[in-house]
Formats: sequence, structure tokens, C-alpha cells
Amino acid sequence: MRASPLHSSLCCYSLSPSTSTSSTNNSQLAIRAQSPQSSNKSSSLLRDHPLYSPAHSNISLQFKEKILCLEIMGVDSGRALSLNPSLRSASLHSIHSIISFLQSKGIHQKDLARIFGMCPAILTSDIRSDLLPVFDFLSDDLKVPDHSFRRSVNKCPRLLVSSVPDQLKPALFFLQRLGFRDLQALAYQDPILLVSSVENTLIPKLRYLESIGFSRDEAVGMVLRCPALFTFSIENNFKPKLEFFREEMHGRLDSLKEFPQYFAFSLEKRIRPRHEVVVRTGITLPLPAMLKSTDEEFDQLIKQQTHVHLLLTGDPSLIM
Repeated sequence: MRASPLHSSLCCYSLSPSTSTSSTNNSQLAIRAQSPQSSNKSSSLLRDHPLYSPAHSNISLQFKEKILCLEIMGVDSGRALSLNPSLRSASLHSIHSIISFLQSKGIHQKDLARIFGMCPAILTSDIRSDLLPVFDFLSDDLKVPDHSFRRSVNKCPRLLVSSVPDQLKPALFFLQRLGFRDLQALAYQDPILLVSSVENTLIPKLRYLESIGFSRDEAVGMVLRCPALFTFSIENNFKPKLEFFREEMHGRLDSLKEFPQYFAFSLEKRIRPRHEVVVRTGITLPLPAMLKSTDEEFDQLIKQQTHVHLLLTGDPSLIM
């Protein structure tokens, strides 16, 4: 069940004139419409929702309002309730308070569906003990100005559900010790590294790179050149691509040391088909040229290199 992604200010109205005083008070804690016309329109929209059919008469009004509040913002309420069971007992007032707090930090209403959809635990966070420390961390430790909070949060909503003392600060300390000095890059491009477990994600990736033949310094140099290496699965990314590189491409580790971005490309959609073209034409291309070029650039490069190779070998079979 999905409702139309309407403006979140329609979220939590009193839906019926016969609503009890208690329920009405709870509803009025949410965002109000700007005019009587919009209020009447929103109430009508909510009353027409399938939740208000007789088949759902056993669901309390407050719970219906909560579900509709999420759906109208564009959040899948079923998924949100499944991932965050505490949301069932959360009050509309607490949800509205969190929305208002995030908006006060520069988060736009249009951002909320994605943020809450990815991390519904935010909806039951404690503003003082959970959310405020994250924004203080962004400001004090990453030097993110207030007007740029939105950029970091939208890039990685998981920041808002990460403990500052247990996750964010230890990850930042570890990354800085490795040589990550660009705080802006961590804040705006790679904040996912800050929400990654040092013990279970970051360290194992470095150890894997060492296990395949790189020195510690070489492995560190690779992740500094391509931070996304920390986000790749060892089983689903590193191992199959390394196997192809060694057995099919007969590549040397030095090439991966210089171009660790190799692991960022799709094996089936980019690496394998382009390698097959290179083998078929009998030319040699360095990894960056083979993988970074667009399809059009790659085709042109193949034609140019094939022409050069033809002139050198005199083999007409190489003409594309």
C-alpha cells in the first residue's frame, strides 16, 4: 500500500469531527495546514484512504493517522514498521518533533521520504541524545558548516542512526591514521566510510588486500586512491574480479596497485566484454584506458590502436 507522496504538512490531521478529545489533541500536535481549504482537502484525502474502509475498522485512529503520516511523506509504512517495530508505539508528536528538528538543520521536506525510507530508526530517535550529537560531530569534527548539513545527510542518511562515540569518532580516527586528510571528501563524498565498522569492515578489507600480495603500505595507498574499496564485498567483488584479472587477463598486481579503481567496474558489463575486444584485436591497453573511457571513446581507441597495430604487423585481418 502506497499513498501519493503529498506534502508532509498534510500528515497528521484530525480526520473526523467525532474524534475523541485525546485523539484530536494528538493529531493537533502535527503540522497544520496553511488555510481552511487545504485542511478540508487533506482531511478528505485521508478519509478516502483505504485504511478508513470498514475492513480496517479494528485499527485505532491514532495508528491509522501514523501510517498515513508516513505514506503521505512518501515513506513505505509497512517497510518502516517492519524495520523499526518501535515505530508502532511512537506518538505523532514525537514524529513531528523529529521532522521539525531535521528541518531546522536544513533538511528539506522532499528529502524526508528517502532519509526515513532508508533509515526508519530515525523516526524513533531521541533528539537530544541521538541526533544532536551527530550534527555536533559534523560541525566540530568534520568542519561541515550548518548550511551544508543537508548535503552530508542526503549522501549518507545512516549518519543519523550512528553513535558518535561508538562509531563515527572511532571510524574518523582510524581513517585519519591511515592518511585520510580531506575532511570535505569524508563529509560529502565518502561519509559511508564513517558509518562502516572499523573491526568488521575497514580492517578486514585492508587485510584481504595484504593477503593477495600487497604490502601494508601498498594496500593503504590503494584505499587512499580509491576509498570505495572499503565498501566492496570480498566474496562478491574482490575475489571474482581478482580471479578474472589473474587467469584471463594475466595481469600483474602492480597494475592494480596503480589502478585500484579496477574493482569499481562491473565484471560482466565492462571488464570482461572490453577485455575480449582487446584480445580479439590483438592490441594492448592499460587498465585505465580500457575501463575509464566511455563506449564511444573505447570504440575510437580500439580503431586507432588497431590501425597502428596493422601498420606494424601488416595483418589485414585486424581491420575492424
